[in-house]
Amino acid sequence: SLVQRKQAEESLRIAEQLYHEIVENAVDGIFQTTPSGRFISANMALAKMCGYSSPEELIKSIQDISRQVYFVVNRRQEFISAMKADNAVHNFESLVYCKDGNTIWISENARAVNDSQGKLLYYEGTVSNITERKIAQEALKFQKQQMQQLLLNILPAKIAQRLQTGARSIADSFDDVSVLFADLVGFTEFCSNVSAIELVDFLNLIFSEFDQLAQKYRLEKIKTIGDAYMVVGGLLIQQEDHLQAIANMALEMQVCLDRICVQQQTSLTLRIGIHVGPVVAGVIGQTKFIYDLWGDTVNIASRMESSGIDGEIQVTSVIYQRLKEKFVFEQRGEISIKGKGNMTTYLLKEQVEVSVEQFRY
Repeated sequence: SLVQRKQAEESLRIAEQLYHEIVENAVDGIFQTTPSGRFISANMALAKMCGYSSPEELIKSIQDISRQVYFVVNRRQEFISAMKADNAVHNFESLVYCKDGNTIWISENARAVNDSQGKLLYYEGTVSNITERKIAQEALKFQKQQMQQLLLNILPAKIAQRLQTGARSIADSFDDVSVLFADLVGFTEFCSNVSAIELVDFLNLIFSEFDQLAQKYRLEKIKTIGDAYMVVGGLLIQQEDHLQAIANMALEMQVCLDRICVQQQTSLTLRIGIHVGPVVAGVIGQTKFIYDLWGDTVNIASRMESSGIDGEIQVTSVIYQRLKEKFVFEQRGEISIKGKGNMTTYLLKEQVEVSVEQFRY
């Protein structure tokens, strides 16, 4: 009847008005786009999100979504490929341009609308501005990277990884580790003649150079204590020639310090001690924790340094026997080592020169 038809029309009008109000007052952007890349419709929220004064301005201004909207050139094609595969996209995150050329991060949820024969008509969906969330995520990621780098500056990489995966107690035994201790001779007198800042800067200059040498020879710096420096080889990095590497580093440390002293117009020397053997290594402490080594090998290496000669590299007979074909040594003779009695020690002087004749057949 006429009355029923009018009632149906009124109901439809009210429903359409309600739908229009929902679309226009929605917090998220709502859109319809053609497969070729133009807007069919958009709500006010989407227009404002992109910096336009009205949906009409947005629709009129954007002729090619692929080029004018998405920051990454092929992002629209990725959107279309996802639609072809699943007829929908969920949480499709993209960096997009606004009217003024600035960019924002958005997340799209959309579906493909087809006719009764399955032919694609258009895409429709919603858009959320997730810029603040992405900024927070990037800040958190950066903070995490900074903390990880700080951890790597304190601990060897493999140990840091074990701590990050939840290991509570870390202690390992190693059968063959080379240990080097180095001490700056004349440093106490030097301290009395410079300011605190100059002192720290000078130490930082020297130890930073030593750190680079440790990286060069694939050795592991353990710690510095005052003006003392400790580095080891064969611990966490598989290296058959770690003893040769630490001997080379010791020689280069001397050259390095001489160069710095000339530049800084000061006079310091190194007293270095090296030994090799089994050690126990692990992390100690709950706060301000450190990775450290223990055992007779460590003690003897320390004694080689403390009982050594200024400007020389003192090593044990074990090291002499293992490296005598590759380096020049000078026998120092028997000396008294605290806790060990008399030990025969040697002074590492230089690498053995390899003549051209040795390579001839």
